[in-house]
Amino acid sequence: MKNKFFTDKFVLTPKFAGVGSMEVIMADTINFSVRMDSDIKKQCESLYNELGMNLTTAINVFLRQSIRAGGFPFDVRLEQPNRETVAAMLEAERIAHDPNVKRYSDVEEALRELKR
Repeated sequence: MKNKFFTDKFVLTPKFAGVGSMEVIMADTINFSVRMDSDIKKQCESLYNELGMNLTTAINVFLRQSIRAGGFPFDVRLEQPNRETVAAMLEAERIAHDPNVKRYSDVEEALRELKR
């Protein structure tokens, strides 16, 4: 698919090598439904509108990039916390279950204790 440019409905190909004219070919398209959170859809529509495209075009860009990348066009991974974060999480868990740790009824009480 070298030297082809895609839009939502057309494939644009250079008509003649070295000439700036383009040949327009109707792309074979289908409709499909995607279930998504309505707030996410509104935010994405607003974002892509600012970029000069609609959500359909943005999804098509994502799908074409996926094909080019042979998978997601970005890293998809479980975030593994570093050692410091793991240590802090374990300490928080220990404190939460330790009956000898002083407890505070609200943030203001804890802040007053810190200022002493």
